[in-house]
Amino acid sequence: MATDPLNQQHLASRARSLDFYALGMWLPNPDPILKAQGKDIEVYRNMRSDALIGGSIRRRKSAVKALQWGLDRGRAASRTTRAVQTMLDGLDLERIMGQMLDCTLYGYQPMEVLWQRSAGLLVPHDVQGKPPEWFCFDMDNQLRFKTRQDPTLGELLPERKFLLPRQDPSYQNPYGFADLSMCFWPLAFKKGGMEFWLGFAEKFGSAFSVGKLPSTASPEERAALLDSLDALIQDGVAVIPNDGSIEIKEMAGKSASADLYERLVLHCRSEISIALLGQNQTTEASANKASASTGLEVTRELRDGDGAIVAAAMNQLIAWVCQANWGEGTPAPVFSLWDQASQDSLQAARDKSNYDAGARYTASYWMRAYGYQEGDLQASTDTPMPTPTPKTAAAPASAAFAEASQAPDPVAPQVDALLEASAPQWQGMVAQVQALLTKGDDLAQVQQALLEAYGQLDSAELVKLMAAAYALAQLKGMDAVRSGL
Repeated sequence: MATDPLNQQHLASRARSLDFYALGMWLPNPDPILKAQGKDIEVYRNMRSDALIGGSIRRRKSAVKALQWGLDRGRAASRTTRAVQTMLDGLDLERIMGQMLDCTLYGYQPMEVLWQRSAGLLVPHDVQGKPPEWFCFDMDNQLRFKTRQDPTLGELLPERKFLLPRQDPSYQNPYGFADLSMCFWPLAFKKGGMEFWLGFAEKFGSAFSVGKLPSTASPEERAALLDSLDALIQDGVAVIPNDGSIEIKEMAGKSASADLYERLVLHCRSEISIALLGQNQTTEASANKASASTGLEVTRELRDGDGAIVAAAMNQLIAWVCQANWGEGTPAPVFSLWDQASQDSLQAARDKSNYDAGARYTASYWMRAYGYQEGDLQASTDTPMPTPTPKTAAAPASAAFAEASQAPDPVAPQVDALLEASAPQWQGMVAQVQALLTKGDDLAQVQQALLEAYGQLDSAELVKLMAAAYALAQLKGMDAVRSGL
């Protein structure tokens, strides 16, 4: 039977498969640990009280919270970007991102969005993480809330009400992958190893006291000596019969047995660190500087992956805001997270390489790229400027783009007015534009040259520069007409 290649329906689905595990009303969490224990995510939540697991979780979340965040306007309207920025400024993003990152621990983390009207717009005023065990997925991988009224299948959730950050979800497992599932058995063995280790230390860590009595001693005398030995362990003093004696014996040759428990505990610690941080070099005493640096690189990759999950959820929320207020298909600004220190290092290395190759940068570039303010930078004396056309001594410097002539340029006053109206950092650019106008044969060629020279500017600065260029071109044309050229 021929099938339509453009059919949008699922051909391979649970309803038609032999997956008997999915024949129920809702899809159980396929996590192997939860299935074996017959419990829910509360098991994983209790594991966070362990010092190593809790510390690793804080470190992993803090790495993402330390990233810079911002909006990329893209094709979005300016009013849309301003509204989204105002909405984000009103949210407790640090708390929200921390709750979203719980999805890496449990696999998924439902986040309820609370909406309100503000300045004529429908925007979220809060986003709250809810316990994941309250929710389930149906046969179509749709999130449902298990209520008292419908505990079997759960209630299907309304649109734009719940964000669902997940880690590595799939059609087979919409619940995502829980990192704490990799820590369950290492934590159990670590606790067991610690218990045996403590018992061993209590039993063999201190010296034994051996009391001796004559063979004719009565049971009462032996009991009294035993009490005296207990007092010796607790208080360091004891009273014994005149014909008795006490001998202190050290337990030798047990260090190898104690090392077994220590190695077991350290191995379990390493497994937990690898599961949550991707490395164990920075948590073990045997790590050196080289291995610790390598471990940190792996941790940065995990941080970037966690940041991508948060950014995806935030962009979903921003898309809902745009749809609710300006309709479907409205271009939305993009939320992103980045490591500013790493980007600054890469950009500084690139700029230095270009500088060594002969490139020179304007003050506006330094202000845009590195955040300098007006007046922070001195005027550069080594920035190469376009070579002006030779003039007589009486010719004004601002008319350097004009044709060589003994007479003053008639458009010089207009050019001077443009230069005086421009900010200091624009005067050098206008001079360079004058040189490009001199070389260009027509307006299209000048426009292409401007884009090639100043394509790195943002849209606002490029608009200013193009306006100045077109004004200069118009003045140049007027001068050519007046001169009969």
